[in-house]
Amino acid sequence: MNILNTIFTIFSDVFNCVVIAMSSYFLIISLFGLYKKKSGKNIAPQKSFALLVAAHNEEAVVSDIVESLKKLDYPKELFDIFVIADNCTDKTAEKARKRGALVYERFNKEKRGKGYALEWMFENLFKMDKKYDAVCIFDADNLVSKNFLNEMNKKLCDGFKVVQGYLDSKNPKDTWITGAYSITFWTNNRMFQLARENMGLSSQLGGTGFAIDTSILKTLGWGATCLTEDLEFSCKLVMSGEKVGWAHDAIVYDEKPLTLMQSWNQRQRWMQGYADVASRYFGKLMKKAIKERSFIAFDCAYYTIQPVAFIIIGISMIIGAVKYVDMFYSYLTGSQNILNNILNQHFGLITTFAVIYGIFNILYVPALLIIDRKLDFKIFLYYILIPIYAISWLPISIIGILHKDNKEWSHTSHTRSMDISDLDKAN
Repeated sequence: MNILNTIFTIFSDVFNCVVIAMSSYFLIISLFGLYKKKSGKNIAPQKSFALLVAAHNEEAVVSDIVESLKKLDYPKELFDIFVIADNCTDKTAEKARKRGALVYERFNKEKRGKGYALEWMFENLFKMDKKYDAVCIFDADNLVSKNFLNEMNKKLCDGFKVVQGYLDSKNPKDTWITGAYSITFWTNNRMFQLARENMGLSSQLGGTGFAIDTSILKTLGWGATCLTEDLEFSCKLVMSGEKVGWAHDAIVYDEKPLTLMQSWNQRQRWMQGYADVASRYFGKLMKKAIKERSFIAFDCAYYTIQPVAFIIIGISMIIGAVKYVDMFYSYLTGSQNILNNILNQHFGLITTFAVIYGIFNILYVPALLIIDRKLDFKIFLYYILIPIYAISWLPISIIGILHKDNKEWSHTSHTRSMDISDLDKAN
């Protein structure tokens, strides 16, 4: 029994060291997100935009996104709204047309999914007589802040070829799942995206709310047709020497899944896509990082292996739970706590650091939410439930890796109809 306890303790502390190393990397970078630069001087509208809304059976919400885009504070002659009604069997196309969008209907049962729909639409755009400086990508459930194109225009005029906007939530308080999603996205905007912008690294595309210069789109081609087309194109950009810019004040609101099952299916699709992209790009990015001494390439490569990171962190959480249950049981029964003795005698420093690190992380997220004025009592209650949401990433990531070659696209239903003015009042 003593041997088993010793092996378990050594194994758990090795895992702790790995997790601490991985987490410390993200933590150190995240600290650069605490500072938000003041918005630069306004730049007169120069860029013209094709606003693309990818929609599959979105009759409940497609009118809202079209109306939201029509209200953008940007010269009307410099943007057009396109809705890609992809394999729709409902009234998505009809409703979008009634709201004034230019609707392109696509029917292809073999090549299903947003990546294929975008690639098809890009080809149509390039054949048009009217040319656009950039395209902006949105999902049908989105609502967009009025200043979105002004912020994108500013970043594109600064020299960025691809720019990601701030991803917010339009239904953060519907359920504890939407709350967990929203907290995750809010902190990611600061800890990951803004931090990398401040460091001069590449941000990552988030699937919606981003702009692409048409010149780079024509040069590189889209070609991102996997389950996580945003990550695939981000890797493609970094491999070509480009990077994704970040527009913190260009806000896009999207609808978060309401139930654990909806969330599970969506996140499993994400992890399948991540595993697929990592299998094709991780080695190339690491080779570029080493050969060219590129921290941008290394950081992007590290980001692609999120499924592996989630698995390692999940296993560490389980090991920690087992360890502390054993310690608590030994304390209650008055028996010798062999595991705790070994830990204190040989690995006290690691354990102490892990505990301090854990406490810091627990307080760090609420602090960021306070800075961004996102924290209230209900959101705090949802934050308490975050560990349940977090541990679910372990089985999801394992399934995602095992099924990475399954490219079957699954649709997330959206039903939360609301006007952008409702969000403006709330914020």
